[in-house]
Amino acid sequence: MSNPIDIDGARGNDGETPRGDRLRHIRAGEAQGPAAVISGATVGSRKLWMGLVVNPPSSATDNHHHGDSEAGVYVVSGNPLYFYHDGTKEVRIEAGPGDFLHVPPFVPHREENPDPNEPVVVVIARTTQEPIKISVPELYRLEDTPAH
Repeated sequence: MSNPIDIDGARGNDGETPRGDRLRHIRAGEAQGPAAVISGATVGSRKLWMGLVVNPPSSATDNHHHGDSEAGVYVVSGNPLYFYHDGTKEVRIEAGPGDFLHVPPFVPHREENPDPNEPVVVVIARTTQEPIKISVPELYRLEDTPAH
């Protein structure tokens, strides 16, 4: 869990509970990844979690999905690779700075940073407060689910 950031008196009377009645400004440099920047614990968010994630050079995650959590990814720097299965084959997405990605709930995927020298920095927004990461042995196609 991240340490609470007290921004312009954003904490309640107990000094811990985020107040829910004001905008929050998290300045550049106040969040160093991996960190929850906007969450229930840091600013009192109820339905939104955002964080900064730094993937080191020559790294890869295991195959996984995020359960019921939906995620949006914004690539700040680096050239990450994202993999998923379309039912016929493994699909590779090459992303770069300024790109956005959408990761639907329950879709197995994997992220990689193939660069041997530079980290990948991304901002992630998700629909759950707690991180959900369920490892799976291989990528597979998620059967169609109804749109919400």
